[in-house]
Amino acid sequence: MITAPFVQHWKTEQSTVRAGSALGPLLALGDAVLLTGDVGTGKTHFARALIRSILFVPEDVPSPTFTLVQVYDTVQGPLWHADLYRVSTAMEVDELGLTEAFQDAICLIEWPDRLGSLAPSEALCLDIQMAKDGRRATFNWTDPKWARRLENMAAHV
Repeated sequence: MITAPFVQHWKTEQSTVRAGSALGPLLALGDAVLLTGDVGTGKTHFARALIRSILFVPEDVPSPTFTLVQVYDTVQGPLWHADLYRVSTAMEVDELGLTEAFQDAICLIEWPDRLGSLAPSEALCLDIQMAKDGRRATFNWTDPKWARRLENMAAHV
């Protein structure tokens, strides 16, 4: 059984795509994935691959940097992709509707530190950092469901 923290090394961009594509089908309504890492480490690249893996029909998956939130209709239900880099208060997060989305949708959140106390405690936390040979992805969680799901994901990466 995989335990937290679980670390993967993604040597190529394609490795990042495979990881996102493998995790997407394992998500369910009410799941949140919190993506951290410096600018340019691959958070949005991972999120795009994850979203594309569960779309009904292929479509462009833009970064939500300027719109703050993009909502997709997926085979698992609604998916909210949020980039909170430009958000400065928890009140702004609440105004976006994220607190409700945490209950009713799958949520991918970039820059989750902006959530403050609104961050779901049962979320999967993924920190992506640059490494000499690509990227280092560190997964952390408290909810036991993530261990089983990451074991399934790792089998397909």
